[in-house]
Amino acid sequence: MNLVIIEDEPLTAEDLADTLLEVAPGATIEAVLPSVKAAVAYFQTNPQPDLIFADIQLGDGLSFEIFQAVSLTKPVVFCTAYNEYALEAFRANGIDYILKPFTKASIAKTLQKYRQLQESLAPARPDYQALLQLLDNRPAPKPTSVLVYQRDKIIPLPFDQIAVCYSQHLITHAVTFDQRRFTLNQSLEEMEALCGNQFFRANRQFLVNRNAIKEAAQHLGRKLVVSLTIPFPEEIIVSKAKSPLFLNWLAK
Repeated sequence: MNLVIIEDEPLTAEDLADTLLEVAPGATIEAVLPSVKAAVAYFQTNPQPDLIFADIQLGDGLSFEIFQAVSLTKPVVFCTAYNEYALEAFRANGIDYILKPFTKASIAKTLQKYRQLQESLAPARPDYQALLQLLDNRPAPKPTSVLVYQRDKIIPLPFDQIAVCYSQHLITHAVTFDQRRFTLNQSLEEMEALCGNQFFRANRQFLVNRNAIKEAAQHLGRKLVVSLTIPFPEEIIVSKAKSPLFLNWLAK
């Protein structure tokens, strides 16, 4: 069985090659190709291997571009960390995948599947254009910072540097762990959506980072009063209704 590996990380490529040869001692690694450009050039001048292992995201593009540029009929196993919705598209084309970090067991399972399907693998060319479009439409990664304005400067403020956000006179403020204070353009509701599960909306006025919480103590009427690890003059109260949710969030 002749194999080609398309992978731009040398250590990952070496590990994959070693694992493949361990699982299939009779296999031959014909080439290890580090980029879209190198792979296109290789397949234009060399016979097709029996099986191709390809990382999706290479330094100079997506590996799907290789299969658009050259006509290949051999099966491809994608090595990927992409979400399950993209992997379903690979299955629809009769192509297997292994999730990074791969293991000896996952590669052995893939090779077993290849052998079982070897006689019935369809020679039809997969629709890589559809896969490219699918990946282009995938949700954008969640932001990790918010832009703040300081005099004539615009500064990205990472969420993990914010200890607490609070609303005062309809204006949202952020206080960092090193006690810098910023005025935000976002409302407290918008900040709650942006910051994610690391923050808890204690009440209508305060949004607190878990890492900023020093302790919580019982307050009147089964409420909780929250103390922070930074000096903060305002009293942060969690209502009776929200107290169980707060404690469950804090425990996690």
